[in-house]
Amino acid sequence: MTSPELTSPEAPSSELTTVVVDWDHPDAELLRAAMAAEVGPRYADRAAGIERTKANAVAPETVFRTFVTYRGAQPVGHAAVRWNGADLELKRMFVHAEHRGSGVSSALLDAVENAAREQSLPRLILQTGDRQPDAVRLYEKSGYTRIPIFSPYEAMPFSNCFEKVFA
Repeated sequence: MTSPELTSPEAPSSELTTVVVDWDHPDAELLRAAMAAEVGPRYADRAAGIERTKANAVAPETVFRTFVTYRGAQPVGHAAVRWNGADLELKRMFVHAEHRGSGVSSALLDAVENAAREQSLPRLILQTGDRQPDAVRLYEKSGYTRIPIFSPYEAMPFSNCFEKVFA
């Protein structure tokens, strides 16, 4: 799954560039590993359940698009959208701590929301955990509203699920 770039990769080092990459692109894998290292310990006491592990897994064949945001040549943010039934679901949104508050999350949300709009979908859905209050604030500030826990997250009752409906 190779898709065209969203913006020019020759952007100055202070500018952000968001590109579409394959799920297994080295920069995407690097960012997902950084996310796991940061977020994983928050939920370590809950990770023992096999059903929870399955619920949060991402099967590569369900991934519609993967985005990496760069500041210059440095990968600083990641997000993917996967098919979850008839919906696209935001997965693995992550911004390196030192780049938070600098527009990376907005660039990633714009990219994933545009991917859903391009598919003429009425909404984009996502799930985040209760130990990620910064993520919850970001989504609420960005126009996402809470919805009931959707499949496959029933095994994770601490989930916060959201949708953004497109007008």
